Amino acid sequence: MNKYTMMEAGEGMKKRLYLLMLFIASIAILLGCTGDAAEKKEEKQVIKMATSADFKPFEFFDEEGNIVGFDIDLAKLIAEELGYELEIEDMNFDGLIGALQANRVDMVLAGMSATEERAQNVDFSVEYHRSGEMFLTTKDEAIGSLEDLQGKIVGVQLGTIQEEGADTLSEEYGFEVKKIDSANVLIQELITGRIDVAYLDKEVATGFMEEHDLTGFDDPTTASPGMAIAFPKGSELKEKVDQVLQQFIEDGTLDELKEKWELTE
Repeated sequence: MNKYTMMEAGEGMKKRLYLLMLFIASIAILLGCTGDAAEKKEEKQVIKMATSADFKPFEFFDEEGNIVGFDIDLAKLIAEELGYELEIEDMNFDGLIGALQANRVDMVLAGMSATEERAQNVDFSVEYHRSGEMFLTTKDEAIGSLEDLQGKIVGVQLGTIQEEGADTLSEEYGFEVKKIDSANVLIQELITGRIDVAYLDKEVATGFMEEHDLTGFDDPTTASPGMAIAFPKGSELKEKVDQVLQQFIEDGTLDELKEKWELTE
């Protein structure tokens, strides 16, 4: 091989090496762009949901520290049907509306009643459950009617429809209203005698009644609005969720969940 042939071979090798480097660089750029696009796509598919996990059987912590319950199962099914990933954040009930208004979360499932007052600040889905309210007491208290509440201390959870109802009923039946952040703390206040009565959603109250050997009676005066999923005002997600909820109502999925968590209307 003469020197010219060697030079040509060397130039050819350099050219092939250059082309190979260009090819590798192109692949790296393409993979990087694909990765960025996939990451952005994944971010768009996340639904951030807030709840208040002290409202058994709708949302509560199990023994392993996981948030479980009827609302949680429902949210997971909705997210799955829409092709989204679900992120759940636990917070105090009275902070849920504010979280929606600040667009910190996309929706709220927390056994929330769709009241007219709340609807001024958030949008609600179609209703998915209705259970009413109940007054809980210890078995050594002779309280079995609204008239027996006179002079008593009735505890309610802050931000709930029961808070609104208790404020109204207290004017007619002469009891004091004590407002507490958590339903679990509310029951502890009842058991330790710091309040005489706890006023709760009937499904939640029934669970506490069995767990702590309490007694109680239904509130005969209210016809509270049903529970619904809450969204920020003008949320595009609401229409999609409504369609899925309606599908679950019609195909029996919602009834199956209610049977699983032993909910009654």
